Amino acid sequence: MQTKQQKIDNFDPSQPGLADASIYGLPFTAEESEIIILPAPWEVTVSYGSGASEGPEAISNASFQVDLLHQEFPDLWKLGIFMDKAPEQWAKNSEKFKSLAQPIIEALENGENIETFPQLQADLDKINKASLQFNQEVKERTLFWMNKGKKVILLGGDHSTPMGYYEALASKNDSFGILHFDAHMDLREAYEGFTFSHASIMYNAIKLPQIEKIVQVGIRDFSEGEVQVVKTSNKVKVYTDTDLKHNQFNGKTWQQQCDEILNQLPENVAISFDIDALYRWYCPNTGTPVPGGLSYEQATYLLSKLAESNKKIIGIDLVEVAPGEDDWDGNVGARLLFHLCGVFAKNSGLSIGEKIQF
Repeated sequence: MQTKQQKIDNFDPSQPGLADASIYGLPFTAEESEIIILPAPWEVTVSYGSGASEGPEAISNASFQVDLLHQEFPDLWKLGIFMDKAPEQWAKNSEKFKSLAQPIIEALENGENIETFPQLQADLDKINKASLQFNQEVKERTLFWMNKGKKVILLGGDHSTPMGYYEALASKNDSFGILHFDAHMDLREAYEGFTFSHASIMYNAIKLPQIEKIVQVGIRDFSEGEVQVVKTSNKVKVYTDTDLKHNQFNGKTWQQQCDEILNQLPENVAISFDIDALYRWYCPNTGTPVPGGLSYEQATYLLSKLAESNKKIIGIDLVEVAPGEDDWDGNVGARLLFHLCGVFAKNSGLSIGEKIQF
């Protein structure tokens, strides 16, 4: 049996990843890896485009073609990144309860009152109960790895999937904030009747007393109710895409805006990255696309500045990557996930090598 160091010595990161290996083709076991990726193939309450539950698999498949010599984190791969296996019932229940959710959504779109349809109301109650159970299972699996000293990154699925992950973080930290990249505020209360809707994740998150601040970046689609939540809560700070772009057009640099964003965050920070925060050409098949957005470089610059700051990154989730007919969405997701791993590792003081200068 090879030791981890022997595996590092014998592995060629310039060659395609090992077909029988974990994510990024790396040869390490879970025990040998510093970072654990927890896949959450779940999209029960999807209300527009679907496919996010297939995101973890698409990212994993694309990861084998990612060059492992990252300019900022050249030795990242040596730390070990391992993708956990999601419990079989997660994907099965996602399909089962997603099929129950669609008639409810259609009825609401037709202006019907769900309470007047006993079967639909019963199905809604089942979905909310199943989502609560899913959150509990995600929390338990996250804590399983955290208690082994691992850095855990949750990989959705739709944006409802990190709720149990945040509960796990809350059980380990007295207080923390969330740096939230998204096109949407996700501050709707029980959207379409679903308590744990993808559009309600941040509304549910601010109920956790340990979460003291959510700083939202790239927002460009929101409702009147969500605006009221922002105005009546001292927990939410919003940087809309419009305001960020106007500041840029008026001469404010991205560096200056990033410094302001980071200054809004408390000491402990979790990152929540919805892929639709980016321009749609990076994620053409994401479920609820909106014109505008951040460039990949803007996003990774802000993430890298966070890694170098005096803040402590305690967790990361990446959600809403939905594969299309080609590998593009998975490819972007795999590369963004790799950068997020580097950010997590660097901020944690792990050895990732010196940035390559040209």
